[in-house]
Amino acid sequence: MSDYILETKNLVKEFRGFVAVNNVSLQVERGSIHALIGPNGAGKTTCFNLLTKFLAPTSGKIYFAGKEITREKPAQIARRGIIRSFQISAVFPQLTVLENVRIGLQRATGMSYHFWRSHKVLDRLNDSARALLGQVDLADFADERTVNLPYGRKRALEIATTLAMEPELMLLDEPTQGMGHEDVSRVTQLIKKVSAGRTILMVEHNMNVVSQIADKITVLARGSVLAEGPYQEVSRNAAVMEAYMGTTSGELEGAH
Repeated sequence: MSDYILETKNLVKEFRGFVAVNNVSLQVERGSIHALIGPNGAGKTTCFNLLTKFLAPTSGKIYFAGKEITREKPAQIARRGIIRSFQISAVFPQLTVLENVRIGLQRATGMSYHFWRSHKVLDRLNDSARALLGQVDLADFADERTVNLPYGRKRALEIATTLAMEPELMLLDEPTQGMGHEDVSRVTQLIKKVSAGRTILMVEHNMNVVSQIADKITVLARGSVLAEGPYQEVSRNAAVMEAYMGTTSGELEGAH
């Protein structure tokens, strides 16, 4: 079995002559937290959309667990165990926290649209749902209506609903965006906690988050890979400093 759970080879995406992703080759190691970073407009979200099949590549190939998935549909990708947080974490504000996670479990068990099932059948999922809430430190909020949760707790709930799909590879798109310092710290530690036994590929702007939990970093700039490696190496790369801050001195510590 390959050490890499996800690979892309020479991935390209053009939009009417504009090259948003240019010859990107990624190798994401099993069991790692891999961060995809770069300035605004670097192509990070487009790259995520290619990986989850919301966009088709202009050229290049994508492999998951050694099998080519370049032309597969989003539903096929999800069934393989590649889950992007927003795909399955559409939080229902008027439902309780427990009910939101239970919907994720229904999807995983093929009961997604069986809304006529009795409460007795659905209640069988409650123990699993509560266990997942425990993993993301939301056990005390199980019966709370989701609309009442603070923003950071809602993001934790999104992670719980993602976990309900039993992902082999979790794709997290800006998991700490818009959070205050306390929530950023909580969600950062939460990501580290749930990464046990899983692989995480994340897009993240907050370099403090990346420096704490990422095993490997790929830096994109203008659609191309600018640098790759551990944080300490990448943060001192002159080309990366120039792309982020317009300077070739110092390092990225604390940059957003």
